[in-house]
Amino acid sequence: MNEPVDGMTISVRVRRDLVIVDAERFMAAAREAYRQLNPGVAETEVVDAVADAYDAVFTLLDHAGQQFAGTGDAGIWPLPGQPSELGRSGALPGVRVTDRPDGLSPAGSLHAVVLTEPQPLQDYGCFQPEDPFALPEEHTP
Repeated sequence: MNEPVDGMTISVRVRRDLVIVDAERFMAAAREAYRQLNPGVAETEVVDAVADAYDAVFTLLDHAGQQFAGTGDAGIWPLPGQPSELGRSGALPGVRVTDRPDGLSPAGSLHAVVLTEPQPLQDYGCFQPEDPFALPEEHTP
């Protein structure tokens, strides 16, 4: 039984895969997102702050969070009517969306809900678990 109870920890694990189909558009979109998050910043700082794929993804995620909070724009998440979920009316394997302004093609998503976490991340303080994405023992095969 999975009846909700006071104190129950719910952990939601999300995996979103994306394929870069146009690296120039991808970096341009991330740098523009950085500019929007940091108005008035010098161009040299933009280039330094968004220098590689990691920087670009984290910037787009930050920007998406801001957009979700305000306008409902999904940022790097799949646009309406485009493939998003693995095995659920998405594109066939190897088929990419090539016309998105961010140069990314959504390539599947998976979500897992775990109701048996021993404690929420907040309660670890600054000493997070070794692998915060690992499933509790009762969920591992």
